[in-house]
Amino acid sequence: MGERLTKRDIEKIEEEIEHRKLVIRKEAIEAVKEARAQGDLSENFEYYAAKKHKNQNESRIRYLERMLKTATVVDDSSKSDEVGMDDIVEEYSAFHGINKKGIPLGTMVTDHVYVGGIASEYCIKETVFELLKAGHKVTLLVKGLGYVDYNGHLAAIDAMKKLGVEILE
Repeated sequence: MGERLTKRDIEKIEEEIEHRKLVIRKEAIEAVKEARAQGDLSENFEYYAAKKHKNQNESRIRYLERMLKTATVVDDSSKSDEVGMDDIVEEYSAFHGINKKGIPLGTMVTDHVYVGGIASEYCIKETVFELLKAGHKVTLLVKGLGYVDYNGHLAAIDAMKKLGVEILE
């Protein structure tokens, strides 16, 4: 059993093989011809360098072709509520962040957490939701909040209030 590759991986490898065969191979053959034309091959560094480059290209082509031949194609799709391979995930919650000692912040909090910060409708809201999910009591320091969008800010505070967050004006 070979490499586990997605359809996109296979496409990228096929593109590289094609480029190496159609572009790099021609350039390498031409470089060998030019170096050979310089005369005495026994002391011709350019000739040996050109041959080495040509051989490395051919070796890479064989390696990639063998990889494709023995590869297992894996599905990289994911459901709408799942994170799949190559999906970009934006993490807004500080709960999963780490401090400069490498310690996850979510493991450093007490049972009752006071929260303030910027982007209440993004970072603060996600952090509060994670804290609640982990069983912490949360007090939101409204005067210590910044926001990107005022209406989103108000909606986020309302959503947190509905989940039992204490709001300290």
